[in-house]
Amino acid sequence: MRAVCICLAMVLGALPGLLQADEIPEGFTPIFNGANLAGWHISMTNHHGNTSEWRIDERVLTARQRPDGNGGVLLTDDRYQDFGVYLEIKPDFGCDGGLFLRSNANGQAYQVMIDYREGGSIGGIYGERLKGVKVTDSQDWQAVWRKDDWNALLARIEGEAPRITVWLNGTKITEFQDTANHAAGGAPDGMIGLQVHGGSGWVEGGFHRFRNIAVKRLN
Repeated sequence: MRAVCICLAMVLGALPGLLQADEIPEGFTPIFNGANLAGWHISMTNHHGNTSEWRIDERVLTARQRPDGNGGVLLTDDRYQDFGVYLEIKPDFGCDGGLFLRSNANGQAYQVMIDYREGGSIGGIYGERLKGVKVTDSQDWQAVWRKDDWNALLARIEGEAPRITVWLNGTKITEFQDTANHAAGGAPDGMIGLQVHGGSGWVEGGFHRFRNIAVKRLN
């Protein structure tokens, strides 16, 4: 584990506490204050829906479909180009969601999958309504996943043709290199987003949970 921390420190600066629960890594700036949705807004134009069920309970952001089948996307007000984003996740099994990188207002984005279902992928890369992005699965995420507990997810995106790296609980699980910039309109930057998948990809009564969301700009 120590070797993993040293490697990550070289990439994004010192990251003490990356493997600990409830602790934001050094050098990262919180973008969720744990009290309200200041700095965030609900996308009203994405194709997953417009659920208003983004609630805060004891500094944890919870999200769910409501009514059934109606998902949605929560976006940052700020835009980011090259950056690392850290968050802790605790989804219920049967819920499909994601972390959006360089998203536009319509939820078109590079996506780090948080698909916690049978045959799903945590940490894989997908082009959400983007053409030309090759789906890339994460490597053996189950081996480091903490069932029924909080899991630390760190994603980094950089470059005009994005390179995306994902770590789960301090272990690198995904290395993705796009062949070109396939973002909507060729945008070099965008918002960070949290997704509740619409439709049938959601267990009845299920929740996604997020906490300690923080970002580190790389440029």
